Amino acid sequence: MTDGPPAVGDTVHDPARDRVGVVMGGVGPYVQLRPLGGGREWDADPNRVRPLTPAELLSARVSEANARSRTGLGLHESSAVLSDDRLIP
Repeated sequence: MTDGPPAVGDTVHDPARDRVGVVMGGVGPYVQLRPLGGGREWDADPNRVRPLTPAELLSARVSEANARSRTGLGLHESSAVLSDDRLIP
């Protein structure tokens, strides 16, 4: 990266694994990344990861939402969201 190491919470691309992850912290010379939808963290070289562009971030989030809907981890079809974020059947 050109602007220094990524900060906790940044969403980056790891070219070594060709994966997108959220920076969770650092251990030794590595940053720890976690997939957008959660899961097992992995170590990445902070000098090789790069931040996502806004378009890439949107695409990654849409892909993750689609994956959740295919595996049944999204909202139930008959649920609706109220304006105060409560679910109703």
